[in-house]
Amino acid sequence: MDDGDEAGLIDRALAGDHQAFGTIVDTYGQVVYNLALRMVYDPEDARDLSQTVFVKAFQKLSTFDRSRRFFSWIYRITINESLNLLTRRRRHEALDEDMADGDRGPEARAAAAEENGLVQRGLMELSPDQRTVLVLRHFMDLSHHEMSAVLQVPEKTVKSRLHTARSRLGEILKRSGCGPS
Repeated sequence: MDDGDEAGLIDRALAGDHQAFGTIVDTYGQVVYNLALRMVYDPEDARDLSQTVFVKAFQKLSTFDRSRRFFSWIYRITINESLNLLTRRRRHEALDEDMADGDRGPEARAAAAEENGLVQRGLMELSPDQRTVLVLRHFMDLSHHEMSAVLQVPEKTVKSRLHTARSRLGEILKRSGCGPS
């Protein structure tokens, strides 16, 4: 969706057009869900968070700063809600293992699932700030500039956090027996 279409949908949603906001939800729904899933590692919680994010976005749409990108705003809401849930939950759960690629053999799927589990557990050992930058960069494919906008911090801070998070995750994975020793 280009910026003009998005601005028009936002205008229509602000004027009370629920179908316009529905189009926004359709456009960003999967991205919000994927981000939430990577942050909380529970499909049910991620679905609930996605709904909460869009309810809050609808309620606060009038506060959206049009000089910024909408996706940065919705990502920020998603991150905040995910961090709030993690704070409330205070326990760590593993990501569902049923995300295996159907084209690989059972041994390759088992190895990938084990590696995925190690990475997911490693991510959960990181601080929320460290986990957030890794998820945004490596799972959501955001650039440093986009991450800066989402996190509302300078790009240098993003790069520093990302470097620290990668180093810390590397240490955790090495300790778990994953990667070079």
